Amino acid sequence: MSNNSNTALGILAGAAIGALAGILFAPDKGSNTRRKIAEQAAATQESLKENALDLKERVSETVAVQKENLGTRVENLVSDVSYKTEDVITTLEAKLKELKAKNKQLQKS
Repeated sequence: MSNNSNTALGILAGAAIGALAGILFAPDKGSNTRRKIAEQAAATQESLKENALDLKERVSETVAVQKENLGTRVENLVSDVSYKTEDVITTLEAKLKELKAKNKQLQKS
C-alpha cells in the first residue's frame, strides 16, 4: 500500500510541477498566468484531497479486515483451548477413577 501511495503522490507532484513549469514559461499576460496557476493549484489540491480520502478509506478497510481476522483467530484459539481443557479434564477424571479403584483395593488388603 505504501508503494502505491508513494507512486500516486510522485505522479501528482510531477504533474503539478510540469503544469506549473508549462504555465510559467508560456508567453502570456501576468493576469492569465496567475489565473492558470491558481486553477492548477486548486485542481492539485482537489486531487490531493481525493487521494487522501481514498488512502484513508483503504487504510480503514485494511484495519477492519485485520481486526476481524484477529477476532476470528482469538475465537479459534479460545475454542481450541476449550477443547484441550475438556480433554485434560476427561483424562484427569479417568486417572482419578483408576486411583480410587487402586486405593479401594489397597484398603481391602
